[in-house]
Amino acid sequence: MNKLLSYLWPTTRRFPSEINGTLEVTYVNGKKVLDTKNANYSYGSLQKILEIGLTKVDLKKVDNLLLLGMGGGSIIKSLRETFEYQKNIVTVEIDPAIIKLAKDEFGISTSQKLQIIESDAFKFVKTSKEKFQLIIIDLFIDTNVPSIFYEKEFCENISKILQKNGSIIFNVGMEIEKDSKTIETLTSNFGSGFKFQVYPKVNGTNTLLIGKKSAS
Repeated sequence: MNKLLSYLWPTTRRFPSEINGTLEVTYVNGKKVLDTKNANYSYGSLQKILEIGLTKVDLKKVDNLLLLGMGGGSIIKSLRETFEYQKNIVTVEIDPAIIKLAKDEFGISTSQKLQIIESDAFKFVKTSKEKFQLIIIDLFIDTNVPSIFYEKEFCENISKILQKNGSIIFNVGMEIEKDSKTIETLTSNFGSGFKFQVYPKVNGTNTLLIGKKSAS
């Protein structure tokens, strides 16, 4: 009944978060979406943006995947259902309120091939001993990517835990394309041995940075 009513009267429930402010779960047009005050976090435009990014990499060659910033887990569902990726996923999410909503509202919880780690992504990549073949970086607080995730230390640590021939999908946000020097600085922060493609205004909004690490 709630699903049917959502086509006529979208309903929103709000949940407090110390990190992201108020989180909103809205039932609209037969499905739930997760939003903050100003941004979609899951199951809306953000999911479409990352799905476009996933078409730029060869998932058949990816045995282990790191997702930094889980949100409600929409891209996990995309990986499993749309792209039929059934191998291991490690996801890092700093906000316990989001982890709880992902489980309670969207059915995303730890399983044999999905590890959900409550941690700061910056600290995680600095200390991780595991290496990955694909790293998806989707780290937002509302509409902004915290500047620390554009800086050299974070980028170098990403490079260290990315395997040779591995790929990066980095959702760098809405504002960065206005400053080409920022994009140039960001790509250089990963160090040598990378080839990058920049996709501005994906789905009409965000810029995606797709990087490939060389084999040497």
